[in-house]
Amino acid sequence: MLVFRGTRRAALSAAACAALLLTGCGSDGEGGAEQAQPTQVHLYGTDGNMQNSFKAEFEQPTGLLKGMKGTTPLTPLSEDFKSRLLRKDPKLSDFLYAAETYDAVVISAIAAQLAGSTEPAQIARQIVGVTTGGERCDSIADCLDLARAGRDVAYRGVSLNRGGFTDAGEPSTASYATLHFGTDEQLDEGKTEFLGAGDESAASVKKPPAPKRQTRDVEEESGAPLKLGGLLPRTGDLALAYPPMGAGAALAIDDINAAEGVLGEPVEWVDGDDGTNPDTAKATVARHVSAGVHVIIGAGASGISRAVLPDVVAAGLVLFSPSNTDAGLSTIEDNGLYFRTAPSDILQGRALADMILRDGPSRIALIARKDSYGEGLQGNVRAELERAGHGSDVRLFTYDPPATPDAPPVDFSQGAKEIKQFGADAILVIGFGESARVIEALAAAGVNIRQPQ
Repeated sequence: MLVFRGTRRAALSAAACAALLLTGCGSDGEGGAEQAQPTQVHLYGTDGNMQNSFKAEFEQPTGLLKGMKGTTPLTPLSEDFKSRLLRKDPKLSDFLYAAETYDAVVISAIAAQLAGSTEPAQIARQIVGVTTGGERCDSIADCLDLARAGRDVAYRGVSLNRGGFTDAGEPSTASYATLHFGTDEQLDEGKTEFLGAGDESAASVKKPPAPKRQTRDVEEESGAPLKLGGLLPRTGDLALAYPPMGAGAALAIDDINAAEGVLGEPVEWVDGDDGTNPDTAKATVARHVSAGVHVIIGAGASGISRAVLPDVVAAGLVLFSPSNTDAGLSTIEDNGLYFRTAPSDILQGRALADMILRDGPSRIALIARKDSYGEGLQGNVRAELERAGHGSDVRLFTYDPPATPDAPPVDFSQGAKEIKQFGADAILVIGFGESARVIEALAAAGVNIRQPQ
């Protein structure tokens, strides 16, 4: 799905090494003695690569994903919700961030209805309040009926089903899933476990502005129709995560408009790509500003949201991401216009560290793409490992993701050699689709990635 691919020579080398995983291959290239490498190495991933679609990012079949484990923000999804997503996109192989995207669109619509306006600043002042206080409602139709009547609501949707938003405009609670790749290199749903995190008492207690009851005068002065602009990763390193997010957004728009829309008009969706690239995303934001968009749904990656947020704030629009997890975004200067339905990586860092430590590792390598998401989550995991007394057993590695679709693929060969010499028996790879090149480099260096028993 992604456009960043390695060379044929590198792919063949990785495939050859994969076939020799139990005996090892490669060397440190310096002729010196290298530390004995454990015969089995546990491989871990995160929300950026623990997806069924990740297998397609490898140049050739390697079997390297067998037994890989990881965590991701994920709530148990009903069969009805999944079947409705599949009707929007029958080719879906994952549901990651579909619920968060659905809820981001729905919350934006309810906020506009409560504000009685499509003016972004007024919508922003209602967003946190949509999820706290008020009368609980579990469907877009019920919530919009209450909002039209001028009554405050407490939306509980698909991903947001426990606590409401904090003052920072993000979930106070979250659900995480522990995922396992099976022998077919697809996620084994029978092994998926869910755990809750966060604290409902952290939800905001601030009261939003009083809701406006829908009248003909309110409708005429509201600026309807409400326009939502997509800023999701159709292309780039995170494109493997786009299909469920795209389906979630489309399903939410359908449900909103089936419930008579917002402020008397159907909600409009203006599509757009963030490209997992700052320049692409900025160009999309500029087009949304020209098109009169009120709320932008995205970006996919935390680093892309950081890059475009100044432009969004300057234009006075709302930026609402379903998948940003960078903990630093909780305190970023946003003029009250940035929100997210994905939880902070402080919570995911704890879940990942717990998963790794349960396997009893001796030496741990944490590999991250060099951006706010990768390095931020890496730092959170490291802090949790240090808190558990494993600080001296951990080494950190980073890599530069390709800057553009034409850039050379990731070269992690040197880092892979260092990890082999270090003797890591647990390796966490924090990245998107391009992290397949990292795993191939580990195999090429002779790191014996564990196979399931």
